[in-house]
Amino acid sequence: MSVEVNVVYEGQLRCKATHAPSGSELQTDAPLDNQGKGELFSPTDLVGTALGTCMLTIMGIVAQRNKYPIEGSTVNVVKEMLTGPDRRIKKLTVTFRIKNGAKLSEDDRKKLTAAAATCPVHRSIHPDVEIPIQYVWE
Repeated sequence: MSVEVNVVYEGQLRCKATHAPSGSELQTDAPLDNQGKGELFSPTDLVGTALGTCMLTIMGIVAQRNKYPIEGSTVNVVKEMLTGPDRRIKKLTVTFRIKNGAKLSEDDRKKLTAAAATCPVHRSIHPDVEIPIQYVWE
C-alpha cells in the first residue's frame, strides 16, 4: 500500500505538507536551535509524534478487539537531539498513561505492550535512537 504526501517549501524554513488521499494539511518550521522560528512542529518533532500516535493507535486496535476501555489514555514523547556535525534524534522517551489500566489483568497489559512494540514507526526508527518506554496503568 502506498500513500502520497506532497510538500511545498514556503520559504523562511517552512514547509506545507498535503496528505493526498484526504487533503489534510500540516506545516513544519525549523526549530530555534537550527535557524528556524520554532513556531510549528519541526520535521524531527513529527518523528516523535508519529511514534507516539502509532504506538497508541496499535494499542487501541487491540483494546477495541478485546473490549478494553482505554479511551482517554495518553502518550508523552520527549525528543532529544544529538548536536554537532551528526545532527539527529538521539532519544525519544515515551511515557504512556493507560486509563482503566489498573483494572486490566497482567495478561491484558502484556497484550497491549506487545501490540505497541509492533508499531511500524517504532520498527522503522534507526537502532541508534534510544527509545525508553514507560507504562503507567491508571
